[in-house]
Amino acid sequence: MKLSEILKDVPHEMVQMGATEEILSITLDSRDVKAGSLFVCIRGLTTDGHEFIDTAVKAGAVAIMVEDFGGGSGGVNPEEGGWVDEAFATNASVSIIRVKNTRQAMAYVAANFHGNPAEKLRFIGVTGTNGKTTTTYFIEEILRGCGRSTGLIGTVGAKVNNKPLDIAFTTSTTPDPLELHSIFAKMVEMGVQDVVMEVSSHALALYKVEGLTFNVGVFTNLTQDHLDFHGTMDNYRLAKAKLFTQSNFAVLNVDDESTPVMLDIHGHDPYLTYSIESHSDMQAVDIQYQSQGFEFNVNDEKFTLPINGRFNIYNTLAAIGSAKALGLPMDGIRAAVAQLSGVPGRIQSVPNNRNVHVLVDYAHSPDGLANIIPSVRDFTTGRVITLFGCGGDRDKTKRPIMGEIAAKLSDYCILTSDNPRTEDPLTILAEIEVGTKATNTPYEICENRKTAIQRGIAMLKSGDALIIAGKGHEDYQEIGTEKIHFSDFECAEAFLKD
Repeated sequence: MKLSEILKDVPHEMVQMGATEEILSITLDSRDVKAGSLFVCIRGLTTDGHEFIDTAVKAGAVAIMVEDFGGGSGGVNPEEGGWVDEAFATNASVSIIRVKNTRQAMAYVAANFHGNPAEKLRFIGVTGTNGKTTTTYFIEEILRGCGRSTGLIGTVGAKVNNKPLDIAFTTSTTPDPLELHSIFAKMVEMGVQDVVMEVSSHALALYKVEGLTFNVGVFTNLTQDHLDFHGTMDNYRLAKAKLFTQSNFAVLNVDDESTPVMLDIHGHDPYLTYSIESHSDMQAVDIQYQSQGFEFNVNDEKFTLPINGRFNIYNTLAAIGSAKALGLPMDGIRAAVAQLSGVPGRIQSVPNNRNVHVLVDYAHSPDGLANIIPSVRDFTTGRVITLFGCGGDRDKTKRPIMGEIAAKLSDYCILTSDNPRTEDPLTILAEIEVGTKATNTPYEICENRKTAIQRGIAMLKSGDALIIAGKGHEDYQEIGTEKIHFSDFECAEAFLKD
């Protein structure tokens, strides 16, 4: 594609026009540059793409998109010295494009490069601290149950009509724009009509969904998380709220105290609110526990939800509200809700014949633990044992909070490693233990996660439940700078068979 077509409607300054206009690929990673590439210089949290301009040019980049032009050491002005002196001295054929914000521009450039596939799709975006994955799954199942062709993008990957899409992306929840628009293009090719996607606070803050218009934006809740990135809860809240500047219709959890902020930023109309505790457009009432799931009423409509966990009523309400906002018939919505299935790694039961509950869940925040533990107690006749840890190189302030919440709500706790990354696992555990010690609940520390799971299963008696929290669907553990294969579900399954 021609560079001029890629830059269409993208504010920019063409500092130098190179010898060719033809762009064969776009990348923000200098290691992926090939002949004919446009290299976009992104300022990351630990590295700056501007430092790799020379590497990119030598690898065959024919165009470079930069963000600033400081002179001297570290500058990118070829006339004043800096990173690109050597590259431009020998490569006058390279195009140089300057933009105000390369992250923001990259979203529009990616859309243009892939033929603007988003224009052919209907989008539902879900944001919040907890419940994003489950809510997207529920919305997608309802849409599919009502005859729509669907795409799903989020923490567990990408799917089309419930079948995994053979496109891997490098980021955990919301892909970078280059990957995202590539996925959209593939979905359009496969006949997808509606795309349901998780929209993380990082994605919103880093312009990953810049330029997209969401037919429906959903807010689940907001509790402490990701303060290592956002710094304060106010910053975190405002990052989430950005979704509603891009949404035509808002569906909001009125039981959450941050909803007024989301609603104010959305502009108040049109929207639907949902709740359990408060009056709302869609309040779940007459909630009845079943052997597997719940029955409840919403506006005189009876719903059957075949999944445990009171928090899943909230996720279902968000899905019902989204389906209503999209104009789906209530009969179809109700029938689809009755057939909803669980999500991998979300209150996922590990089969066994020992009359015990072993459950794998992604809960990795204070609110996540506060939701999952009481939900498990609802259907447990014996003790509730909670096994969990906290991720390294992430928000440290939540560690003692999680320790105290887990201990207060459980009969026994096992503190273990999550993804320690480059931190000392024992230091992380000591910080969790501060909160655990504040209670009278017995606990133990077992740093090795595999050994901890073995220990938790060994202590189970008939009627007990073991919650293995924190990693859910993840099939790896991050230790140091490496990822090693590790699945809570596989590990628990093997020990239960033994």
